[in-house]
Amino acid sequence: MEPVHKLKDNAYKLIFGEPEMFVDFLKNFIPIDILRHVKPEDIEDITERFLPLFSDNKDSDTVKKVRLQGDKPLFVIGIIEHESEVNYTSSFKMLQYITYVLSDYVKENDKRFYEELKIWGSTNLTLSNARGFKLPPVLPIVFYDGATKWTSSVNLLDRTELSDIFHKYIPKFEYELIDLNKYSRDDLVSFGNLLSLILIVDKVRKAEDLELLNGLPVDYLDKLRLNIPDHLLKLLADCINLFLTRVEIEKEKIEEITEKLYRRRDLDMFDVQFTVKDIERNAAEKATMRFAIEIAKKLLKKGLSVKDISETTGLDEGLIEQLEDGYNQGAIQPV
Repeated sequence: MEPVHKLKDNAYKLIFGEPEMFVDFLKNFIPIDILRHVKPEDIEDITERFLPLFSDNKDSDTVKKVRLQGDKPLFVIGIIEHESEVNYTSSFKMLQYITYVLSDYVKENDKRFYEELKIWGSTNLTLSNARGFKLPPVLPIVFYDGATKWTSSVNLLDRTELSDIFHKYIPKFEYELIDLNKYSRDDLVSFGNLLSLILIVDKVRKAEDLELLNGLPVDYLDKLRLNIPDHLLKLLADCINLFLTRVEIEKEKIEEITEKLYRRRDLDMFDVQFTVKDIERNAAEKATMRFAIEIAKKLLKKGLSVKDISETTGLDEGLIEQLEDGYNQGAIQPV
């Protein structure tokens, strides 16, 4: 099974891949007025051009070309990187990404200009070398939903040696940090869209966080019920399944939630009678199992039989035989 952070990367790849969700993300989290007028049809995903260049092939990194409204349409190239753990290379990685996308932009425009010039028999000029040529703005964003505080600098200057002396020659930019920890449930509810519900569920990282799903405003859920398009229902269901599995909620209860979602019973979607005590009991049972396994390892080392160890620990004989096989092969070292 893939690790949770890998699955979450894939989930956010799908989330940011939906133009409607990407527009909501910009409007909710990026305080730039000109972006408030962007529509889903203004979004073009150009991520595939850069995947071979991304050093770690991050599954959630996405690159968008955003067409701005106005008499003279412009483009903003938006880069979003999803992180579940603090990444101290983020500012340098963003510098690499910015260089990649701007180089691609120059190459694309020069190629188009070259094709036009061939009609007139002249191919010695490049558009990017013209006095009036300008590069598009690039908006680098790190979206962070980890459990700990983000402690990495958003400025490349802070990550460069002797920056007080060589600051004139160091690229000066900051990436926009969107830290989910800084947004309360009520903050997210105020957005009133599907993305906000996904992020609320994402904030459930341990048993006591389940309280975030209790008592969501009726008008909020009712609005979502009416406005979630059919093609996004599965995306929401997949995110709920992934994020709640992380806190070890029983599969049957997650299926009950998603079934209500598909039947558009959003108003009581999370009313499935799971409680913090249920989760704590399951955790306690797993802790007891781990303790019994450690005892079984010690008894194996002392040479007791599988049957005697089973009677002592309550573990199934088949499991103890697996432990014994691992011990004999040197794969398991008893404590």
